Amino acid sequence: MQYRAPLCHVTVRICNGGARVVDQHTGAGGFRGVRNASPEPDGTPLVGRSLGLRGALNARDLGGYRAADGRILRCGVVLRSDGLNHVTVEDLGPLGALGLRSVVDLRSMDEVRQAGLDRLPGGVTLHHLPLLAADFDIFLLIREALADHSPQRQRALLGDGRAAALMTGLYRWFVTDPVARERFAALLRLLAAPEGPPLLFHCSAGKDRTGWAAALLLTALGVDRGTVLADYLLTNERSAPVVRRVLDDFGTRGLMREPDLLLPVLRADDGYLGAAFAEVEAGWGGFDAYWRDGLGLDDEVLAGLRANLLDGPGAERSGPAPGGRLSPR
Repeated sequence: MQYRAPLCHVTVRICNGGARVVDQHTGAGGFRGVRNASPEPDGTPLVGRSLGLRGALNARDLGGYRAADGRILRCGVVLRSDGLNHVTVEDLGPLGALGLRSVVDLRSMDEVRQAGLDRLPGGVTLHHLPLLAADFDIFLLIREALADHSPQRQRALLGDGRAAALMTGLYRWFVTDPVARERFAALLRLLAAPEGPPLLFHCSAGKDRTGWAAALLLTALGVDRGTVLADYLLTNERSAPVVRRVLDDFGTRGLMREPDLLLPVLRADDGYLGAAFAEVEAGWGGFDAYWRDGLGLDDEVLAGLRANLLDGPGAERSGPAPGGRLSPR
C-alpha cells in the first residue's frame, strides 16, 4: 500500500503502541493443504514466522515453503516486511541478529520523505527501488474521502466496489508497467546475486508491492499457487490489530461514518493477487514467458535464486529445472 502523510501518521502511532508479536509461526489452520516444510518436532509448519518486531508487525520469514522439486526455501535468507521506519530501539537487536546483508525499500520517494528512512542495524546495505502508481494513488483516494466528512461523498468515492477496483488496477499495473517490472526484476536479481541474501524487502504496509514481490519469487521457485496465496493473505492476520485501530480511530474522530469502506484498501484480497496473475496470462501467456520477456530475467537468475535460497540436493547453480519450466501448473 502507498501510505503518505496523514494516514501514515495514524498508522504509525498504532503500530508503535501495539502489542509485541510473540508468535514465531502461524497456526496450521491458516495453511491447510499447502505444500510446506514441517521441521518442528511437534509437526507445526515453520512458515510465516514472525520476526517479533514491535514496530513492524508484518515482518516475517519466507522460509519453509516447498519448491516444485521438493527442496525447501531456507529460513533466514529472504524476509518480507512492512516499513522499517518505525522499528523500536528494542527491535534493532533482533534485526541485527538476522545477519542481513541488504534491505530493499519499495516505497516511493514521497513516502520516505513523509514517513522517514528505515531504521537499520549497522552493516546493512539499503537499496531503494521506488514504486509509485500515479494512476492508482491509494493515498489520494483516502485523502479525498477524508477531506469531506460527508458520508454520501465518501460512499461515492469508495463504495459500490470502487475502492476494490482501484486495488485491482494497481495489481495489474504491477505486471504491465515497464518501470514496475524493472524494479521487481532488480529485487530478484539482488536475491540471486552470490552475495545477495540474507535480504529483507518491504514497502509501507508489507501488503501490495511486497506481496507481489513475494508472489513472483515463490512462483519462480515453483511454490504452488495455493501456498503463494496463503502467504499473501497472512498479511490480514498479522495486520488485523492495526487495521481495526485505524478504522476505529477514523470513526471515533468523526472522520468517517462508515470506516469499513476502507477495508478493500487496507486488506489483502485474493482477487487482487488473482488479477495480477491473470494479467500475466493475458499479456504473456504464462509465467515462463513473463519471466523472460516481461521481467527480462534468464536461467542464470533462476539458478542463482535456487542456489541461494533452497536447501537440499541440487541447490547448486545447476540451471533451469527439468523441462525448462519455472513453475508447475
